[in-house]
Amino acid sequence: MKPVYQRPLLKISGEGLAGGEGSGLSPTVIQGTAEQVRDIHALGVELAVVIGGGNIIRGMTAASQGMDRATADYMGMLAGVINALALQSALEQLHVETRVLTALEITEVAEPYIRRRAIRHLEKGRVVIFAGGTGNPYFTTDTAAALRAAEIHADVILKATQVDGVYDADPEVDKTATRYDRLAFEEAIQKNLQFMDQTAIQLCRENRLPIVVFDMSVPGNIQKVVEGETVGTIVSD
Repeated sequence: MKPVYQRPLLKISGEGLAGGEGSGLSPTVIQGTAEQVRDIHALGVELAVVIGGGNIIRGMTAASQGMDRATADYMGMLAGVINALALQSALEQLHVETRVLTALEITEVAEPYIRRRAIRHLEKGRVVIFAGGTGNPYFTTDTAAALRAAEIHADVILKATQVDGVYDADPEVDKTATRYDRLAFEEAIQKNLQFMDQTAIQLCRENRLPIVVFDMSVPGNIQKVVEGETVGTIVSD
C-alpha cells in the first residue's frame, strides 16, 4: 500500500523504551521499535524521529524533588541522546542508514543539529533521529517534536504512546472515558487535553501540522498510520 505521508516525524517517549521495567532501556523494546521503523522506512518515506529521555530521568520530576529545574532538564536532554544512540545502533544492525542530530553539541557521538543538513539526510533516504530536545531547558520533547517537524516541513507528527488515542479523561482512572477518532486543535486546547503539552499543540496548530496519537506497543501500528489506516486519534484543523 502506498504511504499517505511522505515525511512523517515519529515522536517516541522515553518511558515507552523501558518496557515493563519502568525505567532504563529494554533491549527487546528497542529492537521491536527499530524493526517497526525499518518497515516504514522501507515504504520509501523520509522518516524523522524524536525521542524523549523519561525512562532515565524526567526533568520536571527531578525538579519537583529539589533539583534545579534547568539542570534537571539538561540531564533529561542527555538521557534523550542515550536513547537516540541506542535506537541508531539497533537500526544500523538492521542495515538502515541512520543519523543522530542533537541540539546539544556532542560531536564525538552525534552531529550537531543543522536544519539544512537534516533535510539533506532525509532526502538521501536516511532515518534522522533528533535528540537533545530543543537544546533549552523548560521545553518538553513534545515541543521539540513540533518544532523540528515544522522546520523540516514534515506532513504529520506520529505521537507514539501507550494508549490507543486521545480520551476526554484519563481512561485508567475514569472507565467511562470516551476516545476521540478525530479532534480539532481548538477543542484540544480549550479542554486542556494532556496527550501533548499545550505549547506543542499550539505550534502544530499554527503550522497546520496534524498529529496522530496511537498505541505503539501494538506491532505494525506505525505502518498502518503511515499507510492511512484509521488508528488512534487524528488531531488537526
